[in-house]
Amino acid sequence: MNKPPISSPALPTSGQKLLALTNQETLQQYLSQATSDNTRKAYRSAVRQFEKWGGRLPASKDAVIQYLLARAQTLNPRTLDLHLTAISQWHLHQGVADPTHDPLIRKTMTGIRRTHGKPQQKAHALRLEHIAEMIRWLDQQPEPLTPARDAALVLTGFFGAFRRSELVAIRSEDLRWEPEGLIVALPRSKTDQQGRGLYRAIPLGPDACCPVRSLRRWLAVSGIQSGPVFRAINRWGQLQPGALNPASVNELLKKLGQRCQFDFAAELSGHSFRRGLSTSAARENVDFELIKQQGGWKSDATVRGYIEQGEQFNNNAARSLMVRLADIMANK
Repeated sequence: MNKPPISSPALPTSGQKLLALTNQETLQQYLSQATSDNTRKAYRSAVRQFEKWGGRLPASKDAVIQYLLARAQTLNPRTLDLHLTAISQWHLHQGVADPTHDPLIRKTMTGIRRTHGKPQQKAHALRLEHIAEMIRWLDQQPEPLTPARDAALVLTGFFGAFRRSELVAIRSEDLRWEPEGLIVALPRSKTDQQGRGLYRAIPLGPDACCPVRSLRRWLAVSGIQSGPVFRAINRWGQLQPGALNPASVNELLKKLGQRCQFDFAAELSGHSFRRGLSTSAARENVDFELIKQQGGWKSDATVRGYIEQGEQFNNNAARSLMVRLADIMANK
């Protein structure tokens, strides 16, 4: 009885190879989009620093530990945590074993945090009186373009509780003018990476400090009808077509703080808007949910932290004791 011939496994056709390659490229695109642009930039920078030190990828457990020991004295533990995450993500995307999950590496990192950990430096929260001082200074400047932009940016950033990345991403097409104020559409945000869309309402206010009117004035002065709202202005006072870089918001606030002679000018950054709005609203006894809604915060704990900072002198156990002590001393 003749046995049927053993057939060789079918080799993939050129079409199948092309399909597999296409699927792999598509998978890489989706994996790339799962992480925000800013996070990818941070990861790339961290990996470059590891390689510049002498590390090679894929990395071994011993190499990662040597890197941590070499940089523990000079880098903040939070920065080292970011570097570990970046190295881990590189191995994950390459489909190779990740050494950063080794217990010895984790234990070493815990020791570094306990030895070199420092409190996180936070952006200084802008108060209402600081915003007033900034706007007064800008109103006194003779050059029309830059002060108009900066005033609109400060008022919009503060009352909209925008992140700096959100501010510079606003386009004219994202603005919806209403009789009661302005609706700003945020196509993508840190808390909306999937692009479902977020909206921030900014009501009309008194003319001297109204972000809506200030933004209208800026658009009229600049002639912007489409594209980025907050744009760079060169040294000759010429408006540029591209949006401001997010880092420019930090520089703008620091310079403006120096002009107003704030002793905390160096501590200002784009996050000063969000911290400022939340703490100022807390001092004015604005409802918790309204504060959370205006800033688009997802975490109650984050908002409560800001509120506690804003109320740390109002709701303070020492206040009533001081009053009682003053009564005792007065009646003695």
